[in-house]
Amino acid sequence: MNTKKIKSALISVFSKNGLEDIIRELDSLDVKLYSTGGTQKFIEKLGVPVEAVENITSYPSILDGRVKTLHPKVFGGLLARREEAHLAQLEEYEIPEIDLVIVDLYPFEETLASTDDESQIIEKIDIGGISLIRAAAKNYKDVVVVPSKEEYQMLYDLITEKQGFTDIADRKELARRAFKVSSHYDTAIYGFFNEDSEDLAFKHSIHESSVLRYGENPHQKGVFYGDFSAMFETLGGKAVSYNNLVDIDAAVGLMAEFEDGDPAFAILKHTNACGVAVRPTLLEAWHAALAGDNISAFGGILICNHKLDLATAEEINKLFYEVLIAPDYEAEALDLLLQKKKRIVLKIKDYFVRKSTFKSLLNGVIEQDADLKMENKNDLKVVTKSAPSNEEINDLLFANKCVKHLKSNTIVLAKNNQLIGMGCGQTSRVDALNQAVKKAGQFGFDTTGSVMASDAFFPFPDCVEIAHNAGINAVIQPGGSIKDQLSIDFCDESGMSMVMTGTRHFKH
Repeated sequence: MNTKKIKSALISVFSKNGLEDIIRELDSLDVKLYSTGGTQKFIEKLGVPVEAVENITSYPSILDGRVKTLHPKVFGGLLARREEAHLAQLEEYEIPEIDLVIVDLYPFEETLASTDDESQIIEKIDIGGISLIRAAAKNYKDVVVVPSKEEYQMLYDLITEKQGFTDIADRKELARRAFKVSSHYDTAIYGFFNEDSEDLAFKHSIHESSVLRYGENPHQKGVFYGDFSAMFETLGGKAVSYNNLVDIDAAVGLMAEFEDGDPAFAILKHTNACGVAVRPTLLEAWHAALAGDNISAFGGILICNHKLDLATAEEINKLFYEVLIAPDYEAEALDLLLQKKKRIVLKIKDYFVRKSTFKSLLNGVIEQDADLKMENKNDLKVVTKSAPSNEEINDLLFANKCVKHLKSNTIVLAKNNQLIGMGCGQTSRVDALNQAVKKAGQFGFDTTGSVMASDAFFPFPDCVEIAHNAGINAVIQPGGSIKDQLSIDFCDESGMSMVMTGTRHFKH
């Protein structure tokens, strides 16, 4: 077991919360305490004996506190192996053994998130603390390391249960956590310095993680790396699964397009929207979204952009769904929804959309800027003799928001701010359009007077011909084909209008 007793400890932390009980317990175990700066003052106020590190090094804290512990008499006491040759050198140079290091680093990420002041950010790059962590972790066979406030409780439980003794498994686990802390910290700092660089080294670190029930299928393991609670408050239901998370991500990305607008509702299945609508009231938006495909809606992900009222909740409650997301809930509505114990009910705090995305493939990772662009009325270039009406422009912009969030190849048919038909994930745009027209008819929609959105250009006029035969009056697409004019000519001959955005929205 290689059990060792803690006889001395160096404590230098940013966060003091939770530290008092540890210090008092160490004191009761006759552990010699060393400290610096604010931590030293904190310990002294507790009435616990503590020796200043400068008494060991014979150097005061200098350079506005930038240098306090960086000294051989500190790091020698940490890095020395407890064996004859090293112990002899400690005695020769009057270096005390240090058996425990407690560190909580300067809050670099928190500072980065709260200010653009580069001088403040730079000062929150911890040098001494990170060095103490790495030294103690390297020498885990003899030294205990506590690398962050997250481990305070673990240390307290350990020293109280074992009366100041630790075994090799304890020390190795804390060393593992220490290098997790240090690697994450360094990655965050690298990200800050690399923000405007052309260096393409892939370095990402997400500190929070949670083990999922399984991955896409029960035979696959799954883990979520991220802080789910930063974006959502879980109000009820079972724990989210891997597939839930993938669908929730798609739902948030879509609803972010409608976040500040009129009441909107979306229903998603396997990351694709099967119903989307904007209406004067949330209840109307719900009914219109559900009408888009009430079959696929079964077991889907539901999301809206306004506070969920009781009347809407009563209608939603008639449908089986996996996850419901809203910015807020009326008390009566929430009481009703929570009666279904397994259905996940989330309150969204932040429509956070990453600025970059990445995924693993082959023997590496690909990363790209997220598709954050969404066209407005000023981005539309009318390329036909006939221009769309104001009502058609509104529907075109609505359809364009929907098409951006469906898997390619994809087509969206919309009418009166309602998705009435869509085809997605098809190997040809013609197949996608035919699927959209068929689905619209299947659910009782008349496509006459509707509009069509495409995520990419039309290489031939076949799609606009199919659209014309379905009674579609206006089309939005990015353009860019060498044969764009063929589609434009057909629209002119048929009295259709077409606008181009210049922006493709592929989603693979």
